[in-house]
Amino acid sequence: MTTEINPQAAAAAAAPPSNGKRRKALLILLSVVAIAAIAWGLYYMLVLRWHQDTDDAYVQGNVVSITPQTLGTVVSIGADDGMKVSAGQVLVQLDPNDAQVAYDQATANLANTVRQVRGLFSAVDAGQADLSARQVAVQKARADVKRREGLVAGGAVSAEELAHARDELAAAEAALSSSRGSLARNRALVDATTVAKQPQVAAAAAQLRQAYLNLQRAAIVAPVDGYVAKRSVQLGQRVQPGTALMTIVPLEQVWIEANFKETQLADMRIGQPVELHSDLYGSDVTYQGKLVSLGMGTGSAFSLLPAQNASGNWIKIIQRVPVRIEVEPKQLVEHPLRLGLSMHVDVGIRERGGAVLAAAPPAKPLLSTQAYAKQLSEADAVIANIVRDNLPGTHHG
Repeated sequence: MTTEINPQAAAAAAAPPSNGKRRKALLILLSVVAIAAIAWGLYYMLVLRWHQDTDDAYVQGNVVSITPQTLGTVVSIGADDGMKVSAGQVLVQLDPNDAQVAYDQATANLANTVRQVRGLFSAVDAGQADLSARQVAVQKARADVKRREGLVAGGAVSAEELAHARDELAAAEAALSSSRGSLARNRALVDATTVAKQPQVAAAAAQLRQAYLNLQRAAIVAPVDGYVAKRSVQLGQRVQPGTALMTIVPLEQVWIEANFKETQLADMRIGQPVELHSDLYGSDVTYQGKLVSLGMGTGSAFSLLPAQNASGNWIKIIQRVPVRIEVEPKQLVEHPLRLGLSMHVDVGIRERGGAVLAAAPPAKPLLSTQAYAKQLSEADAVIANIVRDNLPGTHHG
């Protein structure tokens, strides 16, 4: 007897094992998704919520423009693009001949003025002696007149002789008055002063000081340590004051400007720690820094053509605000950055005790240079030597 097998019944008998496997796979998938969701939630609660990051960040720094302070022709160039220079190093030398001539003239003028003022002091002494002599002459003339007045009555002296005596007295008194005026004028030029501080000498010294500075400024020096960039000056070029010759970039002073969305700024505070990565070095190098300031406006607010939103076609766009970040100086020495490089910035916002705005002005200048500090003191030393050399009692063999 042959038994027929129903295909539908066979498929129904095989279905339960297949459905069981599918259900098990779905449960595993749902478990994985649930675990992933829980892990992501925990990661967000413990890590992500305490960080704000952006790739819209770039390296910024000081770009020191080298410009001449005087008119001149370039006769030498001391540095080129990419070279390291030190503060005070001569970068460009202008032709110093015209400045040297002006300096020599100012030197001679100061020496001549010192000697002329010495003459004024001597004139005061001479005027004082002359005044004393005039006073004696007046006293004598008065005595002569008085004596002759007593003799005229007795006929011993004629009236004509008395008249001559009175004329001599008048002349002596006029000479005394003139001597007093001359002495007063000479004293007015030298009273309460010395040769070095007399106004004429001070004016000549100021001219020499300016001539000295112009001579020194023919040598254009680097105000800061750094690296040369954008050299445009050429030999023989006639440059005017303010002409850009080259720039210096102090790479140890760079900072990061990160542009965060306005929705990311609520919990940002000055002093919060920052991790940075540069596209130049990739993930191999992690920079440590800190947030030092939040921008005073969005980028569009300070643009040449600010956005005008008073129109019927207005569409809201999330704005970005620049945030300034300092980088550890030691890391900049080990891994120098270049201006304009792209950076990835991650700000840790867990600590919110800092201020949003700076609380006090800086106690000292943020940047300064001593490259020009000695020029004026050297000029004063030259002036002091010239004055001393032209005073009495100074002899040269």
